[in-house]
Amino acid sequence: MPTLHDTAYRSQLIDRIRSLRRDSPRRWGRMSADQMLWHVNGGLSMALGQMDIPPQKAPLPRPMMRLAALSLPWPRGWPTMPMFVASGSYDFESERARCFQLIEEMSAKSLEEDWPRHPLLGQLSGRDASRLQAKHLDHHLKQFGV
Repeated sequence: MPTLHDTAYRSQLIDRIRSLRRDSPRRWGRMSADQMLWHVNGGLSMALGQMDIPPQKAPLPRPMMRLAALSLPWPRGWPTMPMFVASGSYDFESERARCFQLIEEMSAKSLEEDWPRHPLLGQLSGRDASRLQAKHLDHHLKQFGV
């Protein structure tokens, strides 16, 4: 899986986000397009250390969770940490602009730096943090057919 630091892949993700519309129909799940953007923005913010989230209890041992999250395909309906469950409506254009900004911030951070500890997966390398966020974005963009 590519990372957000891979220029060509990041450009593809950005193009896919640009093609998303506020009324893009979802293929699965309950979120609307604005809620999905809010949700992925939470993940990006967390990965950048902009949110202080206490460690979460993982349903499997952390090494197994890390392996599954980074290496296996994500099923539809994969559980969401409660603080990232979207409710209500959000300003679509503001969330999209925020998503672009967060992707830029993430890709500007060196993979060699220390990255914040993931509340569910534990300490990740910069490469794994970037891969995880790229995979998360890809998963939800597929949810909306882009």
